[in-house]
Amino acid sequence: MSDEDIFAEEMSGVKPLGREARVRLIKDRLSADQQKGRQLAAVGEEATLNPLVDDGVMPLDAWHVLEFKRPGIQNGVYRKLRLGHYQIDARLDLHRLAVTQARDEVFSFIEEATSLGLRTLLIVHGKGQSKAQGDCAAVLKGYVDHWLRELEAVQAFHSAQPAHGGTGAVYVLLRKSADQKRENRLKYLKGRVQD
Repeated sequence: MSDEDIFAEEMSGVKPLGREARVRLIKDRLSADQQKGRQLAAVGEEATLNPLVDDGVMPLDAWHVLEFKRPGIQNGVYRKLRLGHYQIDARLDLHRLAVTQARDEVFSFIEEATSLGLRTLLIVHGKGQSKAQGDCAAVLKGYVDHWLRELEAVQAFHSAQPAHGGTGAVYVLLRKSADQKRENRLKYLKGRVQD
């Protein structure tokens, strides 16, 4: 007997499995970030998707002071930021923007500032006061507070001094680039003997 005959004999009592009816899957529409990511991937560019949330964050009081400092940031550096003693390298105004627009603006602003090696930023989010509404809930302020904490490039932030917008704006301190760290090391090593 050949291999084919043995196989046919062994398979003589086997019945094919029944197939279940196919279910058509309805996929959700892609978000704008996902569409952009696919377009960039198609042309071979790396996509940077916006991880910031655009819903579910509670508004803050108009006079609430925003403050945040990552571990490792020196108290003197944070104090100078809080007092507005650093030169502001770039500004972003979010007045009259919807939350989704503000989300995209904040993310791209921080990304661009990081790539340019900027260190100190000012983001004007407003106090949320409207004569028509009569309340003092600052929606964008709550989102900006939440978003800045999520971004790794942000080392610290604090509500601005009155001259720069007070509690309607925030100073943002970004992480130093590798070049800036190298410059600082060289600057403070001058005159010292290395081991």
